[in-house]
Amino acid sequence: MKLVILYRPNSEHASEVEAFVRDFQRQFFEAGKKIEMISIDSREGVAKSELYGIMQFPCILAVENNGALINAWVGLPLPLMNDVAGYAQAGR
Repeated sequence: MKLVILYRPNSEHASEVEAFVRDFQRQFFEAGKKIEMISIDSREGVAKSELYGIMQFPCILAVENNGALINAWVGLPLPLMNDVAGYAQAGR
């Protein structure tokens, strides 16, 4: 399972998202969990937001290896790190 966060790097929520990802990576590093950060202004970000129908940002996506969306946390406040990590562990 893959965790992806779609966000706009030069926005009012950028520092909160970046801090969340940094803390998540630090807390779950040994478990091998990570979140891929994708700018919604990039081609990949636009494609993912269109594919999953995401209209509000930031958005954390839990996606199966085959691309199926398992869960999405949209907007602020960001979810609890343990909730997000639980989805990453469910795919193992």
